[in-house]
Amino acid sequence: MSPSRPRKPASPAKAVSAPPAPAVLGKAGDVALRQAIVDACRGMNASGLNQGTSGNISVRVAEGMLITPSSTPYDLMGPETICAMRLDAGPEAATGPKAPSSEWRFHRDILAARPEFGAVVHAHPAHCTALAIARRPIPAVHYMIALFGGDDVRCAPYATFGSQALSDHALAALEGRSACLLANHGMIACGPTLARAMAAAVELEALARQYCAALALGAPHVLTPAQIADTQAEIARLGYGK
Repeated sequence: MSPSRPRKPASPAKAVSAPPAPAVLGKAGDVALRQAIVDACRGMNASGLNQGTSGNISVRVAEGMLITPSSTPYDLMGPETICAMRLDAGPEAATGPKAPSSEWRFHRDILAARPEFGAVVHAHPAHCTALAIARRPIPAVHYMIALFGGDDVRCAPYATFGSQALSDHALAALEGRSACLLANHGMIACGPTLARAMAAAVELEALARQYCAALALGAPHVLTPAQIADTQAEIARLGYGK
């Protein structure tokens, strides 16, 4: 009988990393958090990031999300007018004196799919929207594009506002990214906190403005993927933007 072969040592089990804990910013009844949403909306219009009531904001809370109401002038908003919604339901389960924003679907779906995000900002700033009308993504024409997770900010295909198709397109454009443009519509910026999401929206519009200006001068020079990867490594090392 031939001698038995020695058994190979068992391969060590691969460690399975736990999914990140959701970035919960408070509870649905948190008056200060509700007021922060109101203040952010007013700040969007005061800074020129948005016009009228076209923008909307959501934040993750323990019960689901808080979101701005539909068609409500920001100067008439107060903490009590902010709507609360679950992430596993539609507006029929929302609480608040008015219906939630017509864009509740992509707010809900983004927060449900991306636990690292605690806030979602949607607006129609001039330069982001101009590029969205042209259906142009923003390439790596400036190193700060790396802040959004890759070497570009994508432009999601067009779909009717408030539709599930628009939400699906936005989720796809946000894969591996924290911001995107919406064709013939506007932009979305996300972050772990409301302050970070607002800062991302401001930075995105600045990059869009610079890109539009560079296009007027000719063909902009675009950074390589390797250059953006180096930038991302340096951002991580310095904790930039945190």
